[in-house]
Amino acid sequence: MPALKRFLPASFVILWSTGFIGARYAMPWAEPFTFLAVRFALAATLLALLIMLMRARRVGPHIALHSTIAGALMHGVYLGAVFWAIHRGLPAGIAALIAGLQPLVTALVAGRVLGEDVQPRHWAGLATGFAGVVVVLSPQLGTIGSGVTWQTLTAAVIGMAGMTAGTIWQKRFVTGSDLVTGTLYQYLGGAVLMTLASFALETHTVTINGELIFAMAWLVLVLSIGAIFLLMVMIRDGEMSKVSSLFYLVPVVTAIMAWALFGEHLTPVQIAGMVLATLGVGLATAQAPTRARASR
Repeated sequence: MPALKRFLPASFVILWSTGFIGARYAMPWAEPFTFLAVRFALAATLLALLIMLMRARRVGPHIALHSTIAGALMHGVYLGAVFWAIHRGLPAGIAALIAGLQPLVTALVAGRVLGEDVQPRHWAGLATGFAGVVVVLSPQLGTIGSGVTWQTLTAAVIGMAGMTAGTIWQKRFVTGSDLVTGTLYQYLGGAVLMTLASFALETHTVTINGELIFAMAWLVLVLSIGAIFLLMVMIRDGEMSKVSSLFYLVPVVTAIMAWALFGEHLTPVQIAGMVLATLGVGLATAQAPTRARASR
């Protein structure tokens, strides 16, 4: 399906960006680890039912173990750390800026661990994209209050590192397996980690209302199922430095959604930053020109 694959990056960015909107609805009504544990458990249950209906191919213990580890890193460590930091008062703009380091770190590690060829134009695109993210988030960076502590900043860095490690682990150790079954094990890994964290650190206080139910349904169906499947396909078929560069567009699209839904203001400088981030992603994901071979 080559034609459909062209739409995967744009679809992924749009769906992934809605996760921050969903989190904004959910976080006032539930503690982060408890919320994520329930979200991952529901996603795993839906995938188990889907596997039964589709009679999906099973995976061996080796793939199951590595999928569980990748899921614990990508879902548990990343989302758990970021949600905890924001819940403790870290401004979302600063959290997003730290998460924006992920493409650069992934490109650096992927070049060494996976042996991928990260060319100068890719580095230029990654740097340009990061600069665009800084510009987009610049009005929020001055919102520094009591929530900016070494604990919340460390948590945000740990979350970024978790996503980097998880995507690289997935690319290196989980290949040739059924995507549905592999994703099930990912959510089991995330659910176990978040359940342990919730029992160790939280009171399990939850307020059931329409906003929480809507956010949970959206995040489970659209993010945990739809967006993650798109990400797994792109990781399987593409280079990590190119796939990770798409995360630069997430703060941009999220800012547009927040403007449309919550009336948040967009300045001309922020719009220029969006253009810069988009240019950076274009540079990082562009295919190298090929020379036509003369026919004999």
